[in-house]
Amino acid sequence: MGILPERVEALLDAALVGELSVVDATGRPVTYPLIPLYDGERVYLTSSTLFSRKLEHIKANPKVSVSLTDPIAVGGRTDRATIQGDARVIDEDPHGGWERLLPIWEKKEPSIVFFLKQRVALPLFFERSLIEITPRRVLYWADGDAATAPQATDVGREAA
Repeated sequence: MGILPERVEALLDAALVGELSVVDATGRPVTYPLIPLYDGERVYLTSSTLFSRKLEHIKANPKVSVSLTDPIAVGGRTDRATIQGDARVIDEDPHGGWERLLPIWEKKEPSIVFFLKQRVALPLFFERSLIEITPRRVLYWADGDAATAPQATDVGREAA
């Protein structure tokens, strides 16, 4: 078991898409659909370096959230969650630094192996940065109804 509530971890494990929300330079929230990967302590996302606007937003303001709300993307589950946290961009090795997440990624989405074999044909897809999120607060709706108050849990209060 990791640091998040068990039901939220199960939702993260099921999610093929999560909504990463960042704050842009004008203070407006911007949301991007990405595959959330969880190692029991942190949430990870990968981003092509070609589409780096989100990475620049995170570098300027590391306060982010990942929401798990799409019923299709979470395998038909009806519960929902939002994980708020502090993000950092890991981009020292865009060619292979993200590969440490391959076991988690492959477990969630086995087709990544096919794409990895096509690396020569799709070289720019595999120029990736990692987004590492340290969770700070979790909002959970057991019934999936965002009109009701969520169960809120503070996590990871150690210094970042």
